[in-house]
Amino acid sequence: MSTTEQVSGQKGRRTLTGRVVSNRMNKTIAVEIERLIRHPQYGKFVRRTTRLLAHDENSESREGDTVTIVPCRPLSRRKSWRLLEVVSRAGV
Repeated sequence: MSTTEQVSGQKGRRTLTGRVVSNRMNKTIAVEIERLIRHPQYGKFVRRTTRLLAHDENSESREGDTVTIVPCRPLSRRKSWRLLEVVSRAGV
């Protein structure tokens, strides 16, 4: 999955696309965002991952789903993103 940062939409809010790695919490999902960075010395592309917590009000996403999240006000110590949409469902 690649990181998608868009400036279109609601007042230029950025959106991130990632994969749900955990939905065991109530109304919360853990989303893993993957990005490629170029190594400063060798020039090889290195894969880096960031794990974010997002608010899922209706618990509509499952592990393995590809989702889009947007920033929101802090809802807890680590949760300041909310689920915008489920892009694709995981295979059964």
